[in-house]
Amino acid sequence: MTETALHPDRSGWFSIFSSTLTAVVVGFASTILVIMEAARNVGASPTQQASWAAALCFGMAVTSLILSWRYKMPMITAWSTPGAVLIATSGGGITYPNALGAFLVAGLLMVVAGLIKPLEKAIEKIPAPVAAAMLAGVLLRYTLGVPGAAMAMPWAVLPLVVVFFGLRLSYPLYAVPVVVVLGVGLAAFGGGFAGNCCSLGLTALEWTTPTFDWQTILSIGVPLFLVTMASQNLPGFAVLRASGYQPPVQPALLVTGVGSTLLAPFGSHAINMAAITASIVTGPDCHPDPKKRWLVAYPYFVLYGLIGLMAASFVQILGALPKDVITAIAGLALFSPLMGGVTAMMKEPRDIESALVTFLVTASGLTILGVGSAFWGLVAGLALFGARHLIQRN
Repeated sequence: MTETALHPDRSGWFSIFSSTLTAVVVGFASTILVIMEAARNVGASPTQQASWAAALCFGMAVTSLILSWRYKMPMITAWSTPGAVLIATSGGGITYPNALGAFLVAGLLMVVAGLIKPLEKAIEKIPAPVAAAMLAGVLLRYTLGVPGAAMAMPWAVLPLVVVFFGLRLSYPLYAVPVVVVLGVGLAAFGGGFAGNCCSLGLTALEWTTPTFDWQTILSIGVPLFLVTMASQNLPGFAVLRASGYQPPVQPALLVTGVGSTLLAPFGSHAINMAAITASIVTGPDCHPDPKKRWLVAYPYFVLYGLIGLMAASFVQILGALPKDVITAIAGLALFSPLMGGVTAMMKEPRDIESALVTFLVTASGLTILGVGSAFWGLVAGLALFGARHLIQRN
């Protein structure tokens, strides 16, 4: 590593910082409301919700710094957005300690995947259309809330929808952050906030001892691990490879798995490789020299560390939004991932049946033996996929 690689010029630092700031704003603003919905759905108190958000931010800051510094490439991490949606849609009736136990198991499974090469390979062999269909089924139930929210609160929600799709046509990267700011502004203008709703202060991590329930582990823990691997980690590695890097897969799974496991008692549901935000800091817009792009880890560490310290304030402000505004913003934020999931699940004509079965079962919300629909959707899709390919071979 040369001296100039470690110390870029001023213009280099400016591009690195501006790219990192964009990635942080997009990553945080896009789905923080989904994180809060997930926390509320499993009964987290306001202080536990703040701890959840802070733990994720601190975990992302530290794991990104460790991986980027060690391997000298921009290996930034993120929270599992599909995992949060899974919890928000399937976590009803689950207690907070049981949810944390499922998160801990999902983190341990990530560690095991990093330690045992065949398991990692087995996860990679899950048919892409089936994995995409499970993700799309999880996201669908959330995005379906937008029309209802628009009918219930048209003066606040319809402008968000118009602005979102307007920006999608020209500046798609900024669509969700702008909608979040606009939603807060409309709510404040319309009297949606109480006069004493929000206060500034540092956030403390709150320990809650996890408990382990097999139904919760199968409903949340195992699908959380699978959807995080298939929809976050694998695309995250693909983004790095597309930019000319060769990411160390096993160490990345170990670092994010250990981070997820250690932070689970504080609320963190899953930390994984970033995909969408990673594309912002892995290309030439971040820095012309690929060897210098890993330096994004420093501002990323500082920015997410600061956000983590202020997480309680963000939770209060966003949590004070009207329910329909929250539903609309979260649903719009998940529009692009849903579109990608539906496109991927229909990509291979021969696998459309198994993908569609996975999608329908997952989206149905059914529960069997106390186990949620994401697990059964994956089981149904894999069973049909396996049967079809077995018959074709014979």
